[in-house]
Amino acid sequence: MSIPRLKSYLSIFATVLVLGQAIPAQAVELPDFTQLVEQASPAVVNISTTQKLPDRKVNQQMPDLEGLPPMLREFFERGMPPQPRSPRGDRQREAQSLGSGFIISSDGYILTNNHVIADADEILVRLADRSEMKAKLVGTDTRSDVALLKIEGKDLPVLTLGKSQDLKAGQWVVAIGSPFGFDHTVTQGIVSAVGRSLPNENYVPFIQTDVPINPGNSGGPLFNLKGEVVGINSQIYTRSGGFMGVSFAIPIDVAMDVSNQLKTGGKVSRGWLGVVIQEVNKDLAESFGLDKPAGALVAQIQDDGPAAKGGLQVGDVILSMNGQPIVMSADLPHLVGALKAGSKANLEVIRDGKRKNVELTVGDIPDEDKELSALPKSGAESSSNRLGVSVVEISAEQKKTYDLKGGVVIKEVQDGPAAMIGLQPGDVITHLNNQAIESTKQFTDIAKALPKNRSVSMRVLRQGRASFITFKLAE
Repeated sequence: MSIPRLKSYLSIFATVLVLGQAIPAQAVELPDFTQLVEQASPAVVNISTTQKLPDRKVNQQMPDLEGLPPMLREFFERGMPPQPRSPRGDRQREAQSLGSGFIISSDGYILTNNHVIADADEILVRLADRSEMKAKLVGTDTRSDVALLKIEGKDLPVLTLGKSQDLKAGQWVVAIGSPFGFDHTVTQGIVSAVGRSLPNENYVPFIQTDVPINPGNSGGPLFNLKGEVVGINSQIYTRSGGFMGVSFAIPIDVAMDVSNQLKTGGKVSRGWLGVVIQEVNKDLAESFGLDKPAGALVAQIQDDGPAAKGGLQVGDVILSMNGQPIVMSADLPHLVGALKAGSKANLEVIRDGKRKNVELTVGDIPDEDKELSALPKSGAESSSNRLGVSVVEISAEQKKTYDLKGGVVIKEVQDGPAAMIGLQPGDVITHLNNQAIESTKQFTDIAKALPKNRSVSMRVLRQGRASFITFKLAE
């Protein structure tokens, strides 16, 4: 081998050795959380609650010892926990729960989860120095699962609040709480995703992490590497009952807005449009003439709600609100809920294949959403063998009762596309192929003219809930 070639091989070999040493050294440089934990721990608290249960529930669980020989009765009583007595002298049991929280002001305001203190008769806060004091419940908000407590004190340690909106997937985060009652337990992980929506939690854009969270962590703070609180650890996704690598935190921006409203007014005001929306999948996007699946499809509009008054229509696909894009349908409730009642919302929608701007005034979300009831069946009958359904007219009285301008009711489902997509007798079809249905004749005519091998949308009302579904007719 020539000298120049040998030198070249040696140079390459030396480079590999250097890189081989550098890569492992860089890989082990993980964050050091010791200073963060030392500074933050004093403001993290343990929260325990007591709930007094009715006497009858206690008596059902207590064995009847009367009539037993004295020796046996004494044996069983020794193995039973002592029972507190009510002022009447009856035995009474207390249910206890355990969670976490953190101090946000030096005069004793504390944030935690609503589910930690729900239905509590007494709330006890234990500080880092092991001192305990009773807490007053200032207010709760079940929709965001946030509760605000108050303890008596001054110059208490407080946590620095950050901005959850600045979080990005992949950033390190740390949790401090009391899992299973182990005070000031520290766990760490990364942000897995932001802006997550969970079932029945439409107004909170959750922070998803892989930080180990277990019972007792609820209500505790989630920190970024600066030691700033960016969220409140709230819940986990699990199939086993234990931590499985997926946990969720309430963004501190959301929690503080709720806290400030509870502190000043005792309740939380949220924006409301009065619509039922659904995700736009690939087939729905094709049926509505969209370039790609995006936006929030309006499936139902509340009578006399803000959307109805502002001119929004069923079948509109909302693409943005006040300049903020709606990529997933879950983005819309987050944006609307952050607005106050009376605010203006400018919506960009797709209607009949064309872009349109709709401006409306946001309302205040009601305590309970009104729901339509299931429609009875009546009227003249018509059938469409092409779809495999028999339909009947809706009477004028039914239209008025259920605030419908038209539609047909399914009387019978036969073999065919209707059965394949899950239609049932009693379902109401209000739109077919982006056209409003006003009569059984119109429904039959539209069904006969449906295109083949292309996604077709149908709006169906079932038990008061409307949604769009899609199907394709084969050749």
